[in-house]
Amino acid sequence: MGMMTVGDLAAAMERIAPVGLAESWDNVGLLLGSRSDVLRGPVLLTIDVTEAVLDEAIGLSCSAIVSYHPPIFNAVKRVCDDTSSGRVLLRAARAGLAVYSPHTALDAASGGMTDWLADMVLVSRTTGDPHHADRRALRPAVVQRAGEQLKIVTFVPAEALERVRLGLASAGAGRIGLYSVCSFSVEGGGTFLGEAGSNPTTGVPGQLESVREERLEMVCARQSLAIALQTLRQFHPYEEPAIDVYELIAQPRRDLGVGRRLILDSPQPLETIAARLKKNLGLATMTIGRGGHELISVIGVCPGAGGELAPLALADGCQLFVTGEMKHHDVLSATAQGLSVALCGHTNTERGYLRVLSDRLRGEMVGVGGGGGAGGEGGEGGMGGVRFVVSSADVDPLRPI
Repeated sequence: MGMMTVGDLAAAMERIAPVGLAESWDNVGLLLGSRSDVLRGPVLLTIDVTEAVLDEAIGLSCSAIVSYHPPIFNAVKRVCDDTSSGRVLLRAARAGLAVYSPHTALDAASGGMTDWLADMVLVSRTTGDPHHADRRALRPAVVQRAGEQLKIVTFVPAEALERVRLGLASAGAGRIGLYSVCSFSVEGGGTFLGEAGSNPTTGVPGQLESVREERLEMVCARQSLAIALQTLRQFHPYEEPAIDVYELIAQPRRDLGVGRRLILDSPQPLETIAARLKKNLGLATMTIGRGGHELISVIGVCPGAGGELAPLALADGCQLFVTGEMKHHDVLSATAQGLSVALCGHTNTERGYLRVLSDRLRGEMVGVGGGGGAGGEGGEGGMGGVRFVVSSADVDPLRPI
């Protein structure tokens, strides 16, 4: 096996946080670098790529940075060293550093940033035991794999069923995840009346025919539809086979998407939940806006700046909303409607996940690259000679005094 590349790192990140889960306004994925470049140094994990973090990355001879927040967000018309962001990008490029950003894709993913924050709400720091709660996304993601965009249905004599099925599969139909030649068939009766000039496989023109047929169904990608239909007609014994094509809608997944809603098995005092969250996040202080519920059964969770989700949390029956920061008037509106809010600081609701991400990346990279590196403490470890290091220079820009 060869050395691990930037492409291997990007593929691992996309397995953890598929880019299709990101919000439409976001900028996620590989933002700087070449997928073919070999990772000859550590990979640094950070919330933001600041100049201090870049100094750390260069000092450690890193090959790549995984930055939760994208350092390239809005459209960039020039990259110069007269701005902090320009200096960071120029220096990173000159140092040969690749930069990957997962942002809202990592928020929405199962086991991602939001689920980690939900764990901080639920898990006892003393015993490590979770308080049981039903968990789902506040806004579930709708997911549709490319191979399941359409469904082709046709009707074929039993003796030709296997030939048509395999023909469609050879054209790309019938793929569901890691499975191929997926189909469904059921026997039924069909009728037809051939007109003058027709050449029916069974019967004669001018006579109503009744035949036993199999209804065959197979999913298909939109881009494969034309060749799949051509192949179907090629392998189907009928002169004019009956073919239906159905559009399949994307399916919502309650474990993926924006925010999380937690329904506790039993109500808990607001102060108890707040104290547990504060301890789990290692906070000296946090702020609470009281909405009127002293006993909490339903909690909404969103890392970072989650104010836009507060109305959705209210509509979903939440009594407490946990996030990093909210605008003043959003807090007023939420609490006036009975929703308590717990504000923990923007990056305080994000940075603790980096060690989890480091472990997940090491797990994803098992078997990739040449040989295995030893794991280490402090958020470090490696596979294929590459270490994953959680940044020590990445800190909250707001500090209490």
